[in-house]
Amino acid sequence: MSRRPHKRSMFLRMLARAAVLRKRSAHAALLAIVVAAAAATAMLNLFSDVQGKLHREFRNFGANIVVNAPEGKALTEQELNGIEAAVDGHGLAVPFAYAVTRTEHDQPIVVAGTELDLARRLNPWWSVSSWPHASGQALLGVRAARLVFPDGKPFNLRYQGRGIQLSSAGTLQTGASEDSRIYLFLSDFHQLTGLKPSVVEISAEGSQSQVTSLLQALRTAFPNLDVRPVRQIAEGEANVLGKTRSTLLASSALIVCTAALCVLATLMGWVFDRRRDFAIMKALGASDRLIALFVAGEAAVLGSAGAVLGFSAGIGIAAWIGRANFHASVSPRFELFPPVLAGCLLVTIFSTIPPLRLLRRIQPAMILRGE
Repeated sequence: MSRRPHKRSMFLRMLARAAVLRKRSAHAALLAIVVAAAAATAMLNLFSDVQGKLHREFRNFGANIVVNAPEGKALTEQELNGIEAAVDGHGLAVPFAYAVTRTEHDQPIVVAGTELDLARRLNPWWSVSSWPHASGQALLGVRAARLVFPDGKPFNLRYQGRGIQLSSAGTLQTGASEDSRIYLFLSDFHQLTGLKPSVVEISAEGSQSQVTSLLQALRTAFPNLDVRPVRQIAEGEANVLGKTRSTLLASSALIVCTAALCVLATLMGWVFDRRRDFAIMKALGASDRLIALFVAGEAAVLGSAGAVLGFSAGIGIAAWIGRANFHASVSPRFELFPPVLAGCLLVTIFSTIPPLRLLRRIQPAMILRGE
């Protein structure tokens, strides 16, 4: 029973002695592993954190799902409540109603009714001078403002015999169709037109799969409604995330492969320099298995040390890149340490395979004779 602890302590002393005597080789291999672990940690940490930031940034570009009532019809109260319940906790749902009204000079103009406080949250990218805060106020697209609000006075709109007087709270500019519309509170819109919302714009949160799941759930729950994704937003998000993922993973793979080659070259040189020591060990009765365990043990120690040092450095590098390039903090992902450690161990242990094959061919008598 006492032999096993003795053998284990002897084995550990041999590993420590080898590291002390071969400092230069050990340092070169350790540096390569640290660089690989740091690069992999930084890239993976950045991707994990930046992916969430990109999802949030894309939500700032408005809706990624649109629900439309059948042409010429409005959404019922039950459908509006059902959509809101389905989206609750997964994003933001904002109802919209549209109508073509007439100005005082009998010019047609599109008016949209919505919950303006929700529309503000849905479209933070809109360039708005000031948002309405009370009934009777309107948000005017910059082109619409030239028609109904050229002198800064209150204006009137008409729709099928109904009328309403409004004042401008501010102007809206997006460079798109919103510039030609007038946005009202839903209550004012209903007073003017008597119409209810026919469209719900949804900003769904989460990954692409979560957004798709919500889309399918809405289609299943409301088969009579037209539920579709906003292609520009959905495809743009998928493309950006896909390219970001590919770039970071390809960079990590390249650095890890380069480090593996460095470790392999270092271990090959280490075995060649110590071939006389291994020949003596074989001559004294050491088996190929024991020598293989010795080499693999040194590689595992280097891999573990490199993983710890590289992971710590990678966390710092990711934080610096986040500050320098994204102007935002990057949260450390400690759950990445196990895969980084496993990767370092695999790289170092697999790098021992060619040297171990070389060791098996060592003939003690020939090496000790100097041949």
